[in-house]
Amino acid sequence: MRHDMDPAEQQYWLDQVAYLVDELDPVPAGLVERAQFAVAIEDIDAEVELEAALWLDQRSLVGVRGGGPGTITFFVGDLTVMVNVTRTGECHRIDGWLVPAGEHGVEVRVADHETSSTTADEGGRFVLTEVPRGTTQILIRMNGGRPRTVVTPTVVL
Repeated sequence: MRHDMDPAEQQYWLDQVAYLVDELDPVPAGLVERAQFAVAIEDIDAEVELEAALWLDQRSLVGVRGGGPGTITFFVGDLTVMVNVTRTGECHRIDGWLVPAGEHGVEVRVADHETSSTTADEGGRFVLTEVPRGTTQILIRMNGGRPRTVVTPTVVL
């Protein structure tokens, strides 16, 4: 910008740039809601390792949306979360396994729905039978030597 512009002229050009950005590169639909959902974690001091998380879809997610079972594996630091997702009517059944195994707390959060909670058994297995469809995160409350909370990346089921 020229330094000799008056504030009104500067504002005019800034408004023009903002308009072009909105027209040429708009915010994707639902992005704000997904971001708010991803940040809405009850424990502010939770160890959230989203940046380090890698997830591997061992079957096409199209199968999950299509009603057949699908397996997704999340690697978050030293934790592995494997879930098998099976559509049951308007909901999903989630069968999951945690490594390292243990009686860890498991929450499945789906945007605009109540949280589903359970505790994994000593072998790390957990089941949730009525999980709604939608933008989903799994939150694991690790017990044992280093208690912490881990959150998987967000996926749409």
